[in-house]
Amino acid sequence: MTGIMETLLYAGIGLGVFIIALIILEVVTKYSITKKITEEGNIALAIVLASIIASLGMIISSAIR
Repeated sequence: MTGIMETLLYAGIGLGVFIIALIILEVVTKYSITKKITEEGNIALAIVLASIIASLGMIISSAIR
């Protein structure tokens, strides 16, 4: 049972750090990333954001282990 609790704790911490990083990314840029991708259909920006998300996920998972 402790393994499940530890996994949930680490997943929560990882998601929290991930959400904070995405919020910071949205605030730092001079335009709305969400608006550019959803309303304007900027596929290049979506690909860049996907690579940032993947790299953040790898960094967070390595830090947790």
